[in-house]
Amino acid sequence: MGNNWWSIAFTGLAVLGWEWAVRFWQIPRYILPAPTEVAAALWQALPLLVEHTRFTLAAAGAGFAVGSAAGMALALAMDRSPLLYRAVYPLILVSQTIPIIFIAPLLVIWFGYGLLPKVVVAALVGFFPVAISFHSGLAAADPEIMDLLKTMGAGQWTIMRIVKIPGALPSLFAGLRISATYGIMAAVIGEWLGASKGLGVFMTRASHSFLVDRVFAAILVVSVLSVGVVLLVNTVQRLVMPWYFRQYRAD
Repeated sequence: MGNNWWSIAFTGLAVLGWEWAVRFWQIPRYILPAPTEVAAALWQALPLLVEHTRFTLAAAGAGFAVGSAAGMALALAMDRSPLLYRAVYPLILVSQTIPIIFIAPLLVIWFGYGLLPKVVVAALVGFFPVAISFHSGLAAADPEIMDLLKTMGAGQWTIMRIVKIPGALPSLFAGLRISATYGIMAAVIGEWLGASKGLGVFMTRASHSFLVDRVFAAILVVSVLSVGVVLLVNTVQRLVMPWYFRQYRAD
């Protein structure tokens, strides 16, 4: 809790310094608005921001669900098949060298300006951290425990259910946290390149009109959404893994 208070205090000082610098040097609003001006723009545009936020959340949520499910399925398949792992893992790594902003325009061409291309972008971005994190957790299972279960007649899927998956859950949720935050970012990027609604559209229209205070307001909303989805994943983790947090507190 002490670390959180330090973070809050530092953030407050940074905001106050920002406000003072803008007022002292009289920086124009279209270059850098003061935090109070951003807050006023956020309040004025709140109904519009809520509408755009709903669209972004729908795209990010659907993409997160699809990407996470696909990542978990592939991680399980790679753990069961070393041949599949050797064939697919390098391709997964190479795929991450391609900036998503280069792929998004193709998705707009193929799937139009609706919700689907944003969902695909969010799924592609969220797939990698879940697949890699979950597979790493599965591969780190204790071999002595697995050998013991084998001597007792346990099959591969029994070992997977009893040992590997429970042991890999911390790694899985670490990947899910990354995937959830990336999903928000990916949905906004997809909206920048072609959409009729969403926070990316709101930001693009505001920047074209030199309403920089509204751009900062949208950035603030994106940040709040990212923190919110991380807290949601943490809550689910506490429900799924209560023993993990009891052990953490004990240590």
